Amino acid sequence: MRNIVLVITALICFITTYAQMPNGYYDSARNLCGEELRQKLYSIVNRHTALGYNELWSAYRQTDLNDDDKIWDIYSNCNFTPGTDQCGNYRNECDCYNREHTVPQSWFGDSTPMKTDLFHVYPTDGWVNNKRGNLPLGKVSNPTYTSGNGSKIGPCSASGYSGTVFEPIDEYKGDLARTYFYMSVCYKNRNLGQTSESMFEGSQLKPWALQMLLQWHYNDPVSQKEIDRNNAVYAIQHNRNPFIDCPYFAEAIWDGHCDFESCLSPLETASTERYAPHLSANPNPTNGIVSITSDRTINSISIFNILGEKTFYSEQEINFAEINIEQYENGIYFVLATFHDGSSATTKIIKY
Repeated sequence: MRNIVLVITALICFITTYAQMPNGYYDSARNLCGEELRQKLYSIVNRHTALGYNELWSAYRQTDLNDDDKIWDIYSNCNFTPGTDQCGNYRNECDCYNREHTVPQSWFGDSTPMKTDLFHVYPTDGWVNNKRGNLPLGKVSNPTYTSGNGSKIGPCSASGYSGTVFEPIDEYKGDLARTYFYMSVCYKNRNLGQTSESMFEGSQLKPWALQMLLQWHYNDPVSQKEIDRNNAVYAIQHNRNPFIDCPYFAEAIWDGHCDFESCLSPLETASTERYAPHLSANPNPTNGIVSITSDRTINSISIFNILGEKTFYSEQEINFAEINIEQYENGIYFVLATFHDGSSATTKIIKY
């Protein structure tokens, strides 16, 4: 019975990992702007499942793996094996990865649930993370340190702040801007500005920080990486980053642009078309060849065992695939199919 429970739990966790935004998730925010919209988004995303600090390690296996199943680090070009390369001690870049609070813990007094919120606690290189410390984000013209991927530390050249700052590379500036917007909304009733280095006053971004982050947000649009991570975090925490789902929200709250329909219409289309592909496996159970079929053209197929280890991967445009699992050990396996529109679907197969 215990083994059955464990298998069922693994199945639920795997399928939930690829959950998508439910229909009508932001409907109550329709036609709202400014602080009223910020308050409404707070009510939508604030109540979520808080993880334990050690649970972050396993969560990263679902939220932050690249195509090579290595940890996706935004601070370096290093490749890290999940679990194996956790910090630990480090002496150089690429030694290990740790749990980086992109909004530093000291800014909010090490309080929960901010301390374990996956939307701002990224896996990053331990050495670079240590270099950054509690520094705010900013623009650097004359760096005193540069990481392997080009992240920099040095005096801030952005108007309004003259202290030392950390500048991520352009590829992730929009990601971090939307992370900070999320923190300002999700923790609207918390104090994120408990130190002088903080970019927040209470939960509001300081004017210089807001101006810079809005520019980063516009210059670096939402990427597929962010979409995938948003969906994976939602499956774990049961809330979403509104500024990834609808980048327009940032304009509506902080930049005076209030045309909600420009965002809602694509979301309504997505909820009915993008997030509901069908996937099936037959025969099931099987001891040999299994046929995977979908009502959409599949971009890639992956198979995982109950430990989350990938046992099969194929990338091709198909609606039907036959896969021989005769050599697999008996047990339950999970099939993940991805599609060109960024959606995904899962099903299970039983090998006997």
